[in-house]
Amino acid sequence: METNQIMLKTIRRVVAIICFIAISLLFLDFTATAINGWGWLAKWQFMPALLAMNIPVLVVLLLLTLVLGRVYCSVLCPLGVLQDVISHVRGWLGRKQRRRFGYRRPLVVVRILFLATFALLVMLGFARFAAFIEPYSEYGRIMSSLVKPLYVDINNVLASSQGDDAYTFYAVDYFVTPAAVIVAAVTLIVIGCFAWIDGRLYCNTICPVGTILGYLSRYSWLKPVIDHSKCVKCGLCAKECKASCIDSKSGTIDYTRCVTCMDCIDSCHAGAIKYTRRPASKNVDDGGRRKFLTVGALLAGSAVARAQEKTVDGGLAVIIDKKKPERRTMITPPGSRSHNNFTSHCTACQLCISNCPGNVLRPSAEMKTFMQPEVSYERGYCRPECTACSDVCPAGAILPIDKAEKSSTQIGHAVWVRKNCLPASEGVSCGNCARHCPVGAITMIPSVAGDSESPLVPSVNTERCIGCGACENLCPVRPFSAIYVEGHEIHRTV
Repeated sequence: METNQIMLKTIRRVVAIICFIAISLLFLDFTATAINGWGWLAKWQFMPALLAMNIPVLVVLLLLTLVLGRVYCSVLCPLGVLQDVISHVRGWLGRKQRRRFGYRRPLVVVRILFLATFALLVMLGFARFAAFIEPYSEYGRIMSSLVKPLYVDINNVLASSQGDDAYTFYAVDYFVTPAAVIVAAVTLIVIGCFAWIDGRLYCNTICPVGTILGYLSRYSWLKPVIDHSKCVKCGLCAKECKASCIDSKSGTIDYTRCVTCMDCIDSCHAGAIKYTRRPASKNVDDGGRRKFLTVGALLAGSAVARAQEKTVDGGLAVIIDKKKPERRTMITPPGSRSHNNFTSHCTACQLCISNCPGNVLRPSAEMKTFMQPEVSYERGYCRPECTACSDVCPAGAILPIDKAEKSSTQIGHAVWVRKNCLPASEGVSCGNCARHCPVGAITMIPSVAGDSESPLVPSVNTERCIGCGACENLCPVRPFSAIYVEGHEIHRTV
């Protein structure tokens, strides 16, 4: 076998591992080092690029598929690489059993039904449901809801053992909702079972991106080709094909399912398989003449923040956590421009949630925006100088903005609740909201008109307020703040 053919599998694996680690670090790294270094990888995911109408990226990905086959699925897609990892673990554990895979007839009808359902959900405005089978978003939810909390806990334990200074540097107050954990866990279990049982079965049966690129890869210029003059029908290639797309008996390859992993080339002792240009008349695949639907979009997944009474202060007093107020209008991040733009582009990959340093983004529990990020201020507030979410969003749901634009973008306005306010209800002085308002939109005025001796209460200038949530977060009243932010469906400039 030619040396360059043998090296193809090694090259593919090395590049895939590098991309997989880099994308994973985008969800784990809270210092922005990863985002600044290789944040572009998130923008090169197929569905985010499609929703953001990132035409150069889409053209490159489509040309890549037409030239090299489905290398996107085996190299760039993190969920695809995760399935390979799970499949390899099963292979190592069962290494005494030589037969790992085998040819399976393509489930063409199932693939088309999933793709058609996905497209229909998106076109009808139910992208939040379609997002549950979109690969990049699924992987993002697994990382942000399952892996990052564990990563943060380990960092905190290690840092606390090194003293307060180290702890201050390493510790991160990262919050994830129970529903988000459940959704991510179910996703991991389902996809893990598919990969454990039959390698890339999920990619070639359910995944809409896999179906789109699969049918496109039928026309790719380069692909694995079986040389019938050398093939001895040993079946080793089929046993190593995690896509179950090689029929060794007939000597054909179903290119709509082939993910160009090069495992077949590496396993063929006769050198009968080469990655080369295939004449159009040979190796006819299964769904050759079917027209498939072109899709766009997805959405969402994770849910309910339920902060209840917990921790104890020095073992003496129960600390009641803040609770989310009932907002008539959901707050979306600065840069999203409007609810319509945000919900129609967001894939619920939760990369912005994972990278929010203020911990103000969490998965929405509302059915209209289920699992998409929403802004809430129980654990922090949106600092005017922070643009992290707009820097990382790959789908155009949160457009890039600079610090000056962020500071002048009104995503909502503060609303005072008199019955909760300490000066109004108990006659004590406070003014915490006014002291910490970064734009000076809150002033303290007498609670009784004309009585300068009466307790001072906050007055909100809604034309100046940007909805950052500093007042809501820093209000000492529990569980519901005496001042909260009401969102705007369309953002304004102040």
